[in-house]
Amino acid sequence: MIRYYIREIVIFVKSSDARFDELRDLRIGPMNTNATFTLAHLSDPHLAYHHGIRLADFLNKRLFGYIKWRLRRRSEHHDDVLAEMIQDLKRSRPDHIVVTGDLTHLGLPAEFAKAKELLSHLGSPSQVTIIPGNHDAYVDGALDCRLSEWADYIVSDGLKVCAGTDTAVNAVFPSLRVRDPVAFVGVSTAQPCSTFLAVGCIGEDQLQRLQKMLIETGQKGLFRIVLIHHPPISGVVSWRKRLIDAEALQEILQHCGAELILHGHAHHRSLSYLDIPGGRIPVIGVPSASAAGENTKRRAQYHLYRLSRKVDGWEVRVCVRSYVNMNKRFETEDEYRLTP
Repeated sequence: MIRYYIREIVIFVKSSDARFDELRDLRIGPMNTNATFTLAHLSDPHLAYHHGIRLADFLNKRLFGYIKWRLRRRSEHHDDVLAEMIQDLKRSRPDHIVVTGDLTHLGLPAEFAKAKELLSHLGSPSQVTIIPGNHDAYVDGALDCRLSEWADYIVSDGLKVCAGTDTAVNAVFPSLRVRDPVAFVGVSTAQPCSTFLAVGCIGEDQLQRLQKMLIETGQKGLFRIVLIHHPPISGVVSWRKRLIDAEALQEILQHCGAELILHGHAHHRSLSYLDIPGGRIPVIGVPSASAAGENTKRRAQYHLYRLSRKVDGWEVRVCVRSYVNMNKRFETEDEYRLTP
């Protein structure tokens, strides 16, 4: 089902893993109605590492980002909050974890390495799926030069990136990773932009491949979760942080469908719906995974989704785990059932 996709990616080689043929054919049998797949969603850790940096690294947009970090962001993002989240995730024991972008703050090489360490603490590449955000592509070339460091957590099943090579983001995305009844469809909106903007763009080539991917996974009866950094609907973020081609993505989703959309970027909890023929798709965002600020609406959270296949469709229950400053730990803030 992904042959059309492999032809466009010349930097990849087939995996020797015996599971490749099974994933390529996607022969998914009926799921036990008593089985539950648990997914954890976190986003925007904004890992910063500014020791030993070169002046040349800041002769661009990074200078303004660094000033903003010194004045405000460093008091908002705390590594100890992120460390506590990791411990809480280990206690929650999800079947899979997704991170929807902005792993780094300025897209510096040292920050990419720090993010790789974070990923190793979250789990193995088979257990964790990530997509990049605009901060990971903060300046021209930052993401393409370092994407191979995260490749094992990004690329579609059965594909590998040649080590030590620059990797064009558009050659990697959209990505497809299938775990039990779930298809994780990764979309990249990450691109460098001018100093006072944080917009995202998918691009026509990626949108065309995404349409095929959604159709094929839908025909297999998989629970399709679209992972994207920028929210694909209006009203969640300001104009300067928008997804430029949101309307084009919405048209594809209205035609092909999906069961859930998870995003980051907004740094606050949000729940919206995208109307499609015959129903609607939940669109959910989470705050930064490292935020410990005074604003409780923007304080660190991750969401647990428990997916169960029923006779008449899917049941999705959500548990919101929020950081409580007073107790220095994560606690359940809310629990609810998603209604399609």
